[in-house]
Amino acid sequence: MFTTYILYSKHSDRYYIGCTSNINDRIKEHNSGKSRSTKPFRPWILVYKEEFETRSEA
Repeated sequence: MFTTYILYSKHSDRYYIGCTSNINDRIKEHNSGKSRSTKPFRPWILVYKEEFETRSEA
């Protein structure tokens, strides 16, 4: 299963769209600063997710 997700940063009023096979670990990575593109805008809140069978569908 693959998940397409949307995160929101209240701090900077930004959205981030991503795709992952492990949504819980990926959100932890975003909020711990391990993702360079989202690090300056922490914390992130999950506002939407949708699951798909394949990465190409997601």
